[in-house]
Amino acid sequence: MTLDPPFHSQLYWAAGLSLYVLAVLVLTRLPYQAMVRRGLEPIRAVYYNRKIVHMLAGGVGSLAVPLVFVDPWFPLVSGLLLTLLTNLAHATGMRFYWFQTDDNRNDVKFALMWSTSVAALWWILDDPWLAILPALYMAFGDGVTGIVRNAFIRKRSKSPIGSVFMLIVSAPMGWVIGSMAQPAIPVWGLISAVVATVVERYEFGPIDDNILITVSASAVLLFGVYWGPLL
Repeated sequence: MTLDPPFHSQLYWAAGLSLYVLAVLVLTRLPYQAMVRRGLEPIRAVYYNRKIVHMLAGGVGSLAVPLVFVDPWFPLVSGLLLTLLTNLAHATGMRFYWFQTDDNRNDVKFALMWSTSVAALWWILDDPWLAILPALYMAFGDGVTGIVRNAFIRKRSKSPIGSVFMLIVSAPMGWVIGSMAQPAIPVWGLISAVVATVVERYEFGPIDDNILITVSASAVLLFGVYWGPLL
């Protein structure tokens, strides 16, 4: 029995992207050390680093999905393995201290929501670009939000200034990727960006912004595909 080339190609890409993500997790220790040496509070350096990981690992990984995979299985499995790795780091006390903290496991929820939202939307909508859109909001939109708040507010907060920048980043992504759907739903893409930006400011116990962003944006996209184009 021989495996068809697409399977081999996906396997190689999954392995390569997994190594890339692991490299991001390890090498972001360097900017953390540099920030602390320059006098930045360690916890603020952690918050900056967490958003760097969001964008370089989650964001770049998301953009790669529709380009190199032909089905959702490899992204799902890779994302769940990353979820397991980050959770084990917390559980064993061997944290990636340069982006993980002992008071929450938001990084674990990020990996879990990334893998499940991408896979679920891809299966339901059969459109890998729409499938990655909520993950892009979580990676780049929330990533920029956290960096801006950390720079201006100088602590972890839900200041509206971050929401402004999240919308600036997310709205174009929603419109462009929504326009790529068949049929095109750019307005629904834009609405999903607005909803993701609004819910990002809230957390309800264990339900953090990573969960709220992906679930709410996914719900808007599902409804938008069902309802049809607004233009």
